[in-house]
Amino acid sequence: MPTEQKPMNSGYGMRTEARDATGGRDLTGKVAIVTGGYSGLGLETTKALAGAGAIVIVPARTPEKAQAALAGIRNVEQAALDLADPKSIDAFAGGFLSRTKTLDILVNNAAIMASPLMRDARGYEAQFATNHLGHFQLTARLWPALKAANGARVVSLSSIGHRISPPDLEDPNFERTEYNKWISYGRAKSANSLFAIGLDKRGQAHNVRAFAVHPGGIMTDLQRYMPEEEKRAMGWINAEGKVDERFKTPSQGAATSVWCATNAQLDGQGGVYCEDCDIAQLVAADDKGFTGVRPWAIDSALADKLWMLSEKMTGVEFAAA
Repeated sequence: MPTEQKPMNSGYGMRTEARDATGGRDLTGKVAIVTGGYSGLGLETTKALAGAGAIVIVPARTPEKAQAALAGIRNVEQAALDLADPKSIDAFAGGFLSRTKTLDILVNNAAIMASPLMRDARGYEAQFATNHLGHFQLTARLWPALKAANGARVVSLSSIGHRISPPDLEDPNFERTEYNKWISYGRAKSANSLFAIGLDKRGQAHNVRAFAVHPGGIMTDLQRYMPEEEKRAMGWINAEGKVDERFKTPSQGAATSVWCATNAQLDGQGGVYCEDCDIAQLVAADDKGFTGVRPWAIDSALADKLWMLSEKMTGVEFAAA
């Protein structure tokens, strides 16, 4: 059964650092993959997992940048991966499975945000293709190793942006509606949450549990498509360029991913949306606050519909037991 979407009062909070979110769990002998694990939240997630003893593989679209960022961090390996390229996904996963039989932790962290309209080689809109479909295919290809771990956890990075819009299953690529970069982002982040719901439902029989995560507001390279004027207009920075005090540091932003991936408080649980190192509160669809998860992002029936669409769009299915 999925865990109830209700805070457990974990004792952690929005200022918890990534290294503390493991709860002291020793990850020696564990294997983790963190997509985008060489910058921003991903880098801090990599550091925390590796620091707790895990071997962390960091797939990257720009290997040179990744090598520079990861230099000097123990227990880390790096490989090539472009989430917008199905052949690249298959090549990375195939290489991993040829060397390693089990995968204990998968953090689907890489993302793009509020980009101009771009399409991949299939014609799929880039935010939905990269943020959701790429990770759907990657997780499917790694499914044998996740099942073999007998206790694996998968973390899917969502966002408060899920509140903007549920996914549009009839027009996921903006072929019939005018493109809006923020609606696109909201749809992709809702899809990321729904993927965790669907994956947890299918993974429980194999002791694979999945979690959706809102990391909080953090200023990283994720905002590269946003001009400074837009950040000021949204209240993210002031006129002098100072980041709003509501924002977290990258380490604090990575803490919820690390908590979901490792902490013993979540043993035997899954299928929930988390924030600030706790299970988030379910809120109304028209809620105006800055915390909590809207109903559509954890809707099991909608998750099943998205799953079927994702299989159709990628041509990929999760291998049977």
